[in-house]
Amino acid sequence: MIRVLLADDQPLVLTGLRTILSAEPDIDVAGQARDGHEAVALARDLRPDVVLMDIRMPGLDGLAAARQILAAMPDVHVIMLTTFDLDEYVYEALRAGASGFLVKDLPDEQLVAGVRTAVRGDTLLAPSVTRRLIEAYTRRPPAQAALPPGADRLTPREVEVWRLVARGLSNTEIAAELFVGEATVKTHVSRIMAKLGARDRIQAVVLAYECGL
Repeated sequence: MIRVLLADDQPLVLTGLRTILSAEPDIDVAGQARDGHEAVALARDLRPDVVLMDIRMPGLDGLAAARQILAAMPDVHVIMLTTFDLDEYVYEALRAGASGFLVKDLPDEQLVAGVRTAVRGDTLLAPSVTRRLIEAYTRRPPAQAALPPGADRLTPREVEVWRLVARGLSNTEIAAELFVGEATVKTHVSRIMAKLGARDRIQAVVLAYECGL
C-alpha cells in the first residue's frame, strides 16, 4: 500500500486529488494539509511514501516545505504540483530533492501513474515537460562548475548515456539513439546514479546541468 499525503491550499483541489487516488486499491490517502507548515508536521507524524505538494502555498511555500521534509525524511518522495509555467522556482524544487513535478490538469490516470512511478524511483517528468524545463534552464546556463563526486568513475559510454538522460530522453529513446537494448540502457542509468550518488534520475539530470555537461 502506497501512503500519500496531499498538500494544497485549495479545498477543491484536495477533494479532487483524494477522490482520484482513494479509488485505487494500492493507494491510501493518509492525510491532507492546507499549507506548508501543516504538510511538514503531518509528514513527520504519518511518514508517508509520497507527498503531493502544491508548489505555491501561503505561509510556508511548497519548496520550503519540501526541503524540510526531505532533510528529515530522505526516503519520502515529494512530487510538486503546479499550474504555472516552468521557472527557476520549479528547478529549485528539483535541486532540493523533489522526485519531479506534475501539472494539476493532467488526466487522472497520469496522476495515479505518477505516484506509482515516484515510489519506484523512476523519472517523473513527462517528455514535453522535461523539454520545457531544459529549454527554460538552458536560456540561463550556469557557470561551468566542477564535475560532481563520482563522475570521474563514469565510463565514456556512461557519460554519453548521462548526457542523453539530461536531454530528457527516455530509456527507450536512448536505446534507439545508441543502437543498444533497453535493458542495457537501464543498467547504465542505474550505474550512473550509483556512481554520482543521485537519489533518482531527476537528481542525475540536475547534476548534469549544474556541472555544464
